[in-house]
Amino acid sequence: MGIVTAMATGTTGTTTADLLRLAQWTNATFPTSSYAYSHGLETAVAEGRVTDAASCEGWIAAVLRHGAGAVDAWAIRAVLGGDDPRAVAATLRARAGCAERWEEARDQGRAFADTVGQSGGDALPVALARAARGMDARTVVAFHLHAFATQLVSAAQRLTPLGQGDAQRILAAMHPVIEATATTEWDGPPGSAALVAERDARRH
Repeated sequence: MGIVTAMATGTTGTTTADLLRLAQWTNATFPTSSYAYSHGLETAVAEGRVTDAASCEGWIAAVLRHGAGAVDAWAIRAVLGGDDPRAVAATLRARAGCAERWEEARDQGRAFADTVGQSGGDALPVALARAARGMDARTVVAFHLHAFATQLVSAAQRLTPLGQGDAQRILAAMHPVIEATATTEWDGPPGSAALVAERDARRH
């Protein structure tokens, strides 16, 4: 059963009120300053490796499957599974490919925590998971990754001649990628294999 179907039939243990909170927390209007970050996409555009909808879709899919998306998904599942948030945050910091990547996750997490009245300066996926305790992990991951993909598509629209129709087609193409990542269970934290994207973030 897919995530969307499970949510519709109420089999995840996540209530409608939970879904509304997740929708608010992961909306582009929520004050985490996500618009200020391109995750290195700006470098990829400047170097001519992301120039159109197809190359943008491939770049974002790689980040979600093999890069920060996978690491974030592991972190959310770990915290919701009862792991120590501080230990998970430390692992996220170690897995960040560069200081810029860690700064992005940390600053957005602090902004999120401040807005929801949460103490601490956790990276965004850890702060989100702490606020979402008791919710279905796959659902929380799916909302987070969709917000992440939306952030990257929005950056691509600012940086390339990407129209609204192309943007929506890219987001739709990310749905199976998001679902696959949200349902993956790791024995331990995945290492980021999206090395080009990590390099792009470092050079931004």
